[in-house]
Amino acid sequence: MKLTTQTRLSAVILLILSSLAVSVQAGVEVRKFSSDEQERRYHKLIDELRCLVCQNQNLADSDSQLAQDLRDKVYQMVTTDKTDQEVANYMVERYGEYVLYNPPLNSITSILWIGPIIGLLVAIFLLLYNIARRNKAKPVTLSEEDRKRTRKLLEDDSADDQKDDDK
Repeated sequence: MKLTTQTRLSAVILLILSSLAVSVQAGVEVRKFSSDEQERRYHKLIDELRCLVCQNQNLADSDSQLAQDLRDKVYQMVTTDKTDQEVANYMVERYGEYVLYNPPLNSITSILWIGPIIGLLVAIFLLLYNIARRNKAKPVTLSEEDRKRTRKLLEDDSADDQKDDDK
């Protein structure tokens, strides 16, 4: 059996395209849930949990191996009817509150929640203080002697300018 160049080229292209399709298919997670409620809870949880490897990505968006492992753990906990709170508590116990995108308000995280408000209030106070201080500034009053000296200086300067213009 003799293969033509066109047949060989077609076979190579088909092989490349099929290998691309397999690699694209490998990135899609297929999970089976016993109810729509479990699937909804799973997606809600992986949207609310942070990937510890990636910068500001949730588990749903991350491609890291740790995110894959955490998605597997969330899936396993959801399918064994653990509550959302139990899943979150497990993740916090294991990885700390950083794993939560919206950490609760407590003594440790209070500076994250209250800090920006305090900063804004301090900035407003400083702005109002500077405006009030500027408005209280007294205008400078000159004595009659200072006024005469100022006029003389201005006249002398103006005379010098005239001389320079004449040259």
